Amino acid sequence: MPYSAEISRAKPTAFCFLIDQSGSMDDPYGMDSGKRKCDAVADAVNRLIATLVLRCAKGEDVRDYFQLAVIGYGGAVRPGFGAALAGRQFVPISEVADNPLRVETRARKEDDGAGGLIERQVRFPVWFEPMANGNTPMVAAMEEAYQIVKAWTELYPLSYPPSIINISDGEPTDGSPRPAADKLKTLGTNDGKSLLFNIHISGAAKRPIEFPDTQLGLADEYAQMLFEISSVLPPKLRDEARREGFTTTENSRGFAFNADLRSLVQFLDIGTRTADLR
Repeated sequence: MPYSAEISRAKPTAFCFLIDQSGSMDDPYGMDSGKRKCDAVADAVNRLIATLVLRCAKGEDVRDYFQLAVIGYGGAVRPGFGAALAGRQFVPISEVADNPLRVETRARKEDDGAGGLIERQVRFPVWFEPMANGNTPMVAAMEEAYQIVKAWTELYPLSYPPSIINISDGEPTDGSPRPAADKLKTLGTNDGKSLLFNIHISGAAKRPIEFPDTQLGLADEYAQMLFEISSVLPPKLRDEARREGFTTTENSRGFAFNADLRSLVQFLDIGTRTADLR
């Protein structure tokens, strides 16, 4: 059965994030006008990376079940990690855990057990900074992803297939990404083809749509295009999404439109859930 390979240190899986860093990502985020699009995306990606680190933690060790790559595209296409990880492509999760850019202290509201909320200070590792500059070379980013994902699948042919997560406001400036996306989805391992997820970050305050099975109701041509190039969810991920309260069908795709920050993190988390770790 495809998408069922166990994940181990000998057979890790991979996640490749494509992050829109174009000038339009400086605009207000539709679901929270107090944030820029790029700030909302950076927060979501950093929270997800922290979640992936925790998922691989065994005692005081972080085991290399996952490898991560981040590609930023705004004006140019560049590796998204900085500092000690600068210039790297797929990085083992233990090295990611050891090398954040910095660790911030942030306030988080929690249930006090008596119907109220208390504010607690928490550590927040930052691996990825918000950026917004230049045009949107999404096609070039997907072509770069193709090269590094292809090399990864040749190294790990028996692993759970890689996932590519593209986060953008959906207005590419270097042509249609459909051919590059289709080519990217032809890559895979013996366990299945790579999965392409797309998240459309809109400036419009329109209702969120997660894991749709049709493009009807999507706000514009860019959202529709990102839906069309997204992978259909495998059964296991459909089930995970249902358990988290999302509605899915056999034709649901790995796509979200205008999700609020909490749902955005939740969507990303579901997109990274794989087979059991060993």
